[in-house]
Formats: sequence, C-alpha cells, structure tokens
Amino acid sequence: MSAPGAFISFEGGEGAGKSTAARALAAWLQQSGREVVLTREPGGTPGAEAIRALLRDPATALTPLADTLLHVAARADHVATLIRPALARGAIVITDRFQDSTMAYQAFGLGVDRRTIDLLSSLIGLQPDLTFILRLDAATARRRLETRGDAADRYDLLGSDFMARVAAGFDDIAAAEPDRCVTIDAAQSPAAVLATLRDILRERLGVP
Repeated sequence: MSAPGAFISFEGGEGAGKSTAARALAAWLQQSGREVVLTREPGGTPGAEAIRALLRDPATALTPLADTLLHVAARADHVATLIRPALARGAIVITDRFQDSTMAYQAFGLGVDRRTIDLLSSLIGLQPDLTFILRLDAATARRRLETRGDAADRYDLLGSDFMARVAAGFDDIAAAEPDRCVTIDAAQSPAAVLATLRDILRERLGVP
C-alpha cells in the first residue's frame, strides 16, 4: 500500500522566503523516495497561470471582490487539475500560497468581507494538512526585495500600510488555527529554516 498523500502550504508576506523554503523542503522530501509536487498560487496549471499574470500586472484594475473571485477561480482549477489528483496517488503536495493568502491579502488587506472568503473557500473544499507561515519584519523584507531586484507587481504597489494589514492577517490566522498553522521566524538562515521545517514535519505529520 502506498503512503498517504499530504498537503503542505507556505504562507507569509513578500520577501519572507516562502519559495526558497518550499523548494528546500521539497528537495529534502524527495530524497526519502516520496513523490513531491511543488506548486504555487495563483498558478500551478495553465489556466491558473494565465489568471496569475492578469492579477500581478500593475496595469490591471480590479475591485477587491473581482480580485478575490479571480484568485478563487485560479484555485478551483489548481485543486481539481493538479492538487487532488496528486494527493489521491499518495504524493506530498507543497504549495507556495493557498487559501490563507486570500484571507490575508483580500480580506485584511483589501477589506473584502471575511465571511465571503470563508464561503468561497468552502466551495473549494480543501484545506492543507499543515501550513507554515513565515514571519519577517517589514524592514528586512523590504531589503530582501530590493536585493532581489524584481519588478514591482500590483500588490507591491499597494504600499506599506497594506502589507502591515496583510501581516496582521497572517498573525490572526495562525492564532486562530494552531493545530494547522506553525509560524516560522523567517529571519533565520535558509538552512536554519529548513531544519525547523523538518522537525515540525516529523512531529506533525510523521513524514518522511
């Protein structure tokens, strides 16, 4: 009998190192012989990646609700096409962002009613088994982003007050769901972050 699948999400603000941590954890898990599917949101499928391009384009003008609905549309395709099939065959799925980002960015950040986002999440009907929320102070995050040198996207241009509301949203989510969410100090070195992730994964999910 194959090992059961597991669904792990990484959350946090810009510059917290989610993508780096997700890649490192995926590589470590693959060394144990498990199938690992590494993906991201919005994105992960051709349709969802097209929506991602639209959402991140600074030229795109959307109301907060329209913004939210596009994120959920991308997620619906992502879950049905990629995530659920991978979990069904016993893979470990690691995603860079999932439903908590919608709550933090669109509810706390943009002011969409939280009940609306809860309802939309219930329509998707899938929740991670374990969520790592990488927390980093605003000044360090800003320095990292400047060093990275990427062009600013729609969300970067919303400013520091918006990002502070997003950070508060992630703190609220972590406090409300401690059985699922673990906050990680993202100011640590990548190696230290990975060591922490491995210890938690063994404790919480018993893998690998």
